[in-house]
Amino acid sequence: MSVFSERLTTARKAMGWTRKRAVSEFSLPYQTYSNYEQGKREPDINTMKRLAYKLNTTTDYLTGAVDNPAPASVTSSDLEDMLNDAHSYDGKPMDEHDRALIKQYLEALFSQRDAK
Repeated sequence: MSVFSERLTTARKAMGWTRKRAVSEFSLPYQTYSNYEQGKREPDINTMKRLAYKLNTTTDYLTGAVDNPAPASVTSSDLEDMLNDAHSYDGKPMDEHDRALIKQYLEALFSQRDAK
């Protein structure tokens, strides 16, 4: 078995899913998914991203680049750094006002989630 196949199987089991459930969640043919878990095939990058997202992990974990299966969390200072680095969106320039609005929106969104 490859690192990918072992980690895919481990992540699926951590979700409490059978292979049949995983196939349904991923909208993949059973044989294709089975080949992934048996190490006979590996998915393309778009499928890999979909698998990681649905399994609440990262492509880096599935491929063996990191050992922590949990997705990295973004802190307030990470958000600040990302917004400072954002100079445009969809080809349109962003100014300080735009970045402040985005930060405000994200802070409100996550504080509402935490309240639930």
